[in-house]
Amino acid sequence: MSAETRIRPATPADVARIAGIYRFHVLNGAATFEIEPPELGEVERRWAALTGQGYPFLVAETGAVIAGYAYAGPYRPRPAYRHTVEDSIYLDPEFIGRGLGKLLLAQLIQRCMEKNYRQMIAVIGDSGNAASIRLHEAFGFRLVGVLREVGFKLDRWVDTVLMQRGLTPPASRL
Repeated sequence: MSAETRIRPATPADVARIAGIYRFHVLNGAATFEIEPPELGEVERRWAALTGQGYPFLVAETGAVIAGYAYAGPYRPRPAYRHTVEDSIYLDPEFIGRGLGKLLLAQLIQRCMEKNYRQMIAVIGDSGNAASIRLHEAFGFRLVGVLREVGFKLDRWVDTVLMQRGLTPPASRL
């Protein structure tokens, strides 16, 4: 990790910056299928819900700037899925391509392993999002499927790429 970048748990003071980063992605990309950016209060509610349930929610702090964030949350709400998490990573556009996604994903995986989650799912908006797909492949995620044209955003039909990574050693997956 760079001496000037640190990965740490997000705090309430970070949520406004997190909301701003997410707003950019909602308005300009297909990484999320939300169409309207959520208000700050909604982002605060989401952060509190995830952290209140013990899910890791991390920020990449470069100097005094929150340059990106990542979190794990429930893959699906039904109880049988409780050992599986879904990851999300968003970077400020000025910090894309600097390796912050790698730093965030490495820490997120480690923290999920420490919490004994068994599987991590990446639900990647847009099959053309090569950077996110490559990032996940670099951390051992494997492609498990593509849902074709399941979202309509930015005047086009968008795929969803599903990738999966085990978080426990194979012998313990019995």
